[in-house]
Amino acid sequence: MPPKAESGGDPWNKETKHKFENKSKSEWFDPCQEAAARSIRCLNRNGGDRQMCTDYFEAYRACKKEWINKRKYEGGSLFRKE
Repeated sequence: MPPKAESGGDPWNKETKHKFENKSKSEWFDPCQEAAARSIRCLNRNGGDRQMCTDYFEAYRACKKEWINKRKYEGGSLFRKE
């Protein structure tokens, strides 16, 4: 089963940007966590067969790449400055 499209489709929208910029230093925030969770569920469902979950892995990589590129475009770091 191919992965469903992200809700909203944009890992770096106003809401996720606000959450990222207002989190505490020790708090982990990943706007692509939903895609990561789907790939883990796929692995669990398929007994760890990575080839069965290729679409999920690609969706996660695409999400991360988009997020990083948007952060770079905005001049932001992946790590919050205090």
